[in-house]
Amino acid sequence: MRLLLIEDEQRLSTTIKKGFIEDGFAVDAALDGEEGQYLAETENYDLIVLDIMLPKKDGVSICRELRQKNIITPIIMLTAKSTIEDKITGLENGADDYLTKPFSFSELRARIQALLRRSQSNLASVLKINDLELDPLKHSVSRQDKKILLTQKEFAILEYLMRHQDEVVTRTMIVEHVWDYNFESMSNIVDVFIGSLRKKIDRGYNPKLIHTLRGVGYKISTEL
Repeated sequence: MRLLLIEDEQRLSTTIKKGFIEDGFAVDAALDGEEGQYLAETENYDLIVLDIMLPKKDGVSICRELRQKNIITPIIMLTAKSTIEDKITGLENGADDYLTKPFSFSELRARIQALLRRSQSNLASVLKINDLELDPLKHSVSRQDKKILLTQKEFAILEYLMRHQDEVVTRTMIVEHVWDYNFESMSNIVDVFIGSLRKKIDRGYNPKLIHTLRGVGYKISTEL
């Protein structure tokens, strides 16, 4: 999962980003409205955390313009304002949820998890390919009913592959979904993680599910 955090309070931004990285998310952070809107329009995110009071461009304007451009990424707005009118303004301009400062990180985490579940309600709750199963909500993976322990990044890559079953997925596509904006895409880290996944998912099992298409990318499939 990849999140965009648009928050100008440096300390709060750092705290939130650190918390979600520890939860296994890739997080891009912007400290002003213009940069935040640019990232929201040019990168793919699973959710946006958007402060209302921002330098250069306010959050309500950003939210409204993203919706006008048919960007439907779930948005939770943060603000120091707590009046009903302020909340209505945010929601009427396209926000999916609203959290008033100060707040606990655990509450923000719970709100974000609820929005992610809602946005993915049309997707299969448990992903299955042959005898391999992945449960996104329980964060569990098994093959032939044997539990397989994965790291956060391994899990994220496997989930992405399984949601694109039988499709070719490039290294760039994996990087953009699993790592943040500053990740060096020329690194061979994707190959390293794919190799690790193969050992855990395919070693000792048939059929082999994770395939490499040389010079193109990867796919997960029961067939080559």
